[in-house]
Amino acid sequence: MVDSQYYLPNDIGVSALDCTEAFRLLSNKEKMYSHYLSRAAWYGGLAVLLQTSPESAKIFVLLQKIFRKQTPAQLEQVATAAGLSPEEYQAFLVYAAGLYANMGNYKSFGDTKFIPNLPKDKLKALVKASQAFQDQPAEMEALWDSCSCLLFSLEDRQKQLGLGDKGITTYFSGNCSLEDAELAQKFLDSKKLSAYNTRLFKREKEGKACYEVRLASAVQKDCAVEGECETSCGSFNFEDKEFTVKRGDYAPLMEKVSFYLQKAQAYAANENQRKMLEEYARSFTLGSVDAHKEGSRYWIKDKGPIVESYIGFIESYRDPFGSRGEFEGFIAVVNKAMSERFAKLVSSAEVLLPELPWPKEFEKDTFLKPDFTSLDVLTFAGSGIPAGINIPNYDDIRQSEGFKNVSLGNVLSVAYATQKEKLTFLQEEDKDLFIKWKGPSFEVQVGLHELLGHGSGKLLVQDDEGKFNFDKSKVTNPETGEPVTSWYRGSETWDSKFSTIASSYEECRAECVGLYLCLIKKVLSIFGNEGQDAEDVVYINWLSMVRAGLLGLEFYTPESKSWRQAHMQARFVILRVLLEAGEGLVGLEELTGPDGQPDAQITLDRSKIHTVGKDAIHRFLCKLQVLKATADVEGGRALYDGYSTVSEGGPHNFMRLRETVLLRKEARKMFVQANTNINGDSVELKEYEGSAAGLICSFTERFQDDAEKLEADLLALCKKDFPCWC
Repeated sequence: MVDSQYYLPNDIGVSALDCTEAFRLLSNKEKMYSHYLSRAAWYGGLAVLLQTSPESAKIFVLLQKIFRKQTPAQLEQVATAAGLSPEEYQAFLVYAAGLYANMGNYKSFGDTKFIPNLPKDKLKALVKASQAFQDQPAEMEALWDSCSCLLFSLEDRQKQLGLGDKGITTYFSGNCSLEDAELAQKFLDSKKLSAYNTRLFKREKEGKACYEVRLASAVQKDCAVEGECETSCGSFNFEDKEFTVKRGDYAPLMEKVSFYLQKAQAYAANENQRKMLEEYARSFTLGSVDAHKEGSRYWIKDKGPIVESYIGFIESYRDPFGSRGEFEGFIAVVNKAMSERFAKLVSSAEVLLPELPWPKEFEKDTFLKPDFTSLDVLTFAGSGIPAGINIPNYDDIRQSEGFKNVSLGNVLSVAYATQKEKLTFLQEEDKDLFIKWKGPSFEVQVGLHELLGHGSGKLLVQDDEGKFNFDKSKVTNPETGEPVTSWYRGSETWDSKFSTIASSYEECRAECVGLYLCLIKKVLSIFGNEGQDAEDVVYINWLSMVRAGLLGLEFYTPESKSWRQAHMQARFVILRVLLEAGEGLVGLEELTGPDGQPDAQITLDRSKIHTVGKDAIHRFLCKLQVLKATADVEGGRALYDGYSTVSEGGPHNFMRLRETVLLRKEARKMFVQANTNINGDSVELKEYEGSAAGLICSFTERFQDDAEKLEADLLALCKKDFPCWC
């Protein structure tokens, strides 16, 4: 029997993201703008297949070929004739839907591999009986042979994403180690190049290691081309190693992205949007992060648009080194009623920021009031859909020019709806309250996390010219009482300094800000919570966090002693901090469930949240910010790795609790998204049912205009680099 964490259950939740009303209210020009941006996002999102595993793109093409010829309903009869039971056919549909929803065969949330929950010979029989195979037997046989082994393989290294012997990653060639990643980061820093849109390939040449840094771009020439003064490409000697910077990663996909961004320009609402799209297109054409940063500057200036979007190599969660961005693109429509609440929170930010537990010298000199809107997602292309986003991720822009926050309303409303019988690890008396207030409390937490979590805190920097952004003679470390002795220098960034822990550490800091500031009555009142309701929101927000910390154990891999999900590691750390606070604040007890199987129960003493709980988060949050601000990597790692340790000893056996969590886990929901199509002068929205079959149909129809060329391009990109891993 395969461990259940490596396949998706047949009863996995699949929900359609509803955006009918939001789309209906757009003008025709706004609909056209949304359509072309969506096309850019969907084509760019396919790069995630190539960023995830060597086989993901091949499996995607195999599925597309099968379902282009026969819908899931038509294929069902073929499956029955091929000897599959209804459960086995459903398992195949769930696998296919999972591959589309995660843009690869590793879970976007948790980074574990998932395989089909049916025998390999049954899946092979279905593939061979399909119409696609009948029409092109040699091509389909070759495609099946090229990916079927990896499709089912669960060798130790292939069970999760990771670097070197810890897992699979296609951000680096298979022979790269952590030392190679560190050396490449130093090289990139020396050239003032960002790692966001790169991958690293290592080759041996005459017994010497040579590195290729490959930039994502439509242009494949490495010399300067029209639109740029000089190129960053070329060969360089660095620390006695040869580095070559080349262009052309995901070239056919980046060409499509640029093409559709240019199409969208004709429907831009204003000059900021037009210039933003121009710079984005330049970025994906030339492989320039500087152009993307310039586009992001125009994006920040585009205040309160009806149609909001962002696109590029954004989040670095899945790069094992923490520097390279996964492609994502979203297009969404503003929800005006909910956005008003977030606007009130932004207006209160300057009053709320001084409440945070660090000295004013560790806070930004001025708070750059961002846009903060609630959006209904029309399109979200990438490996998964978050509940909220704070972008751009460029430190220099966030610190001095600003950022935007978005909360994804139609994602929140379906993602966190919970059935009482599926609520694990809570006391019976907490369950009804949890169901009632989980949505409203999460709304408060997302707002605070994104705006005042990611949006707060200063980095102490000395620039290339030796200038400091703080007074070195006056700034004292509140933890030691001594003058600060470390800071960021030149082109160093938070991601490049803290690398492997940066993402999770920052998520932890933002989560702590949410817990800390939700205790303020004014905050709760902004979201319409008063009196007893407000107290219940606080209680469920904190209870939800400690429960999430326990659930986080699913995302820990004991064999490599590593965490596979930044947010869940952060929540486990917070659980540890609150357990350590003592005084009966949090209880965690192992017990036997009504089914006779191991179980556990989390309790939270609501009378101690404002005292014991607040004090514990106050102390911990101050440490997190000071270590981050002063670039104290050694101190930051010691603190964060200490709380991240999953041990068997001490008052709680977390290794044993992990087994209980795995036994009772619920699979994460998948989302079905609509497609847009141009019909004459208007744009139509096509929605699909919330099921595995609906999700499959949405993807098959999404790329039908140029399906064969696109599939050939993906296979060619795959084939080019496949030997680097296999």
